[in-house]
Amino acid sequence: MAGMVLVRSLVLVASFVPIANANAATTDPDWPCMQRKVPQLSLGQVWNGPNLPPSAKDWSKDTAVSALVEDVAARRMPIADAKKEIKDFAASLPVGQLAPKMAMLVQGMFDHMDAERSHVISAISRYAHKQLEMAAKLRKEASDLDALRAKPDADPDEVARRTDQLNFATRIFNERVQSLTYVCDVPTIIEQRLYVLTKTASELLPRK
Repeated sequence: MAGMVLVRSLVLVASFVPIANANAATTDPDWPCMQRKVPQLSLGQVWNGPNLPPSAKDWSKDTAVSALVEDVAARRMPIADAKKEIKDFAASLPVGQLAPKMAMLVQGMFDHMDAERSHVISAISRYAHKQLEMAAKLRKEASDLDALRAKPDADPDEVARRTDQLNFATRIFNERVQSLTYVCDVPTIIEQRLYVLTKTASELLPRK
């Protein structure tokens, strides 16, 4: 039983560690995702409209724009609903305010969602670092357990107790690996959402 635990533990560890190491040369040794690590976006990556005026940076001072940014940036809101909110907001504006308000909205969505995305990326790196530490601990515990089992006078109760502990720790490790697979997609999800919403805003601007 303990030998199987050792094999299972090492397989799980091996499934995690190379992912981080494969990306270490170009990004961060703690970065575990297959997606390339890009800590921050540039506005040009998600915005194909006209250059935003300096006044757009004051978006947080506009109560209506600021509230809309908070609403549409939230991933719990379906993207179709977020697009509708942007369109409804644009329809409520006087013609002379449409372009400056849309510029503020785009700047606000970018600032808000890029910051959220950067926060998620930092959290992933911290999470992965803890996983690497846990992987090293699992390898040592599995090796120690096999060494204990090899002793002629090994206490069966002690072997059973440590086997149960290693099984439990391995299961937790595996669950965290599975969670990390999902979390690695979040920065891309945020980036894609930002692109769709800024595109919606662009389509509402007056055509010259």
